[in-house]
Amino acid sequence: MIEVRHITDPADLEKAMQIRHRVFVEEQQVAEEEEYDEYETVSRHFLAFADAQPCGTARWRYTDKGIKLERFAVEKACRGRGVGKALVDTVLKDVAAAAESAHKMIYLHAQLSAMPLYARAGFEKEGPLFEEAGIQHYKMVWRGASANQ
Repeated sequence: MIEVRHITDPADLEKAMQIRHRVFVEEQQVAEEEEYDEYETVSRHFLAFADAQPCGTARWRYTDKGIKLERFAVEKACRGRGVGKALVDTVLKDVAAAAESAHKMIYLHAQLSAMPLYARAGFEKEGPLFEEAGIQHYKMVWRGASANQ
């Protein structure tokens, strides 16, 4: 069973940071100073559990361009089990009302390998390929739940 919760407990936030460290810093070789930023305290963080074990995380925050979803990370052993989809779905539900009422664009920077996951959720590629933390990305903008279904 997969469950995704909004993080309200500092201990759960620490678990999320540990997942990000394993996925981004250790596995993808992202420098720690690039992974952790000044937006940690102004972002809304989520933690995913598979069979009651923490295994994934994500966050969203307001930017001058809209609402940015970011830092999606799933432990290697839990990939392919629907954790990423559950995170995307939960985060989108959380931001949808805020985005609509404020007329804000919902977007993210997708690593190439994650683009199909985001496309299935209604995101569309926009703009050129670019690099962030040494990893290729495309900007993807949410067009709605029915965009690619």
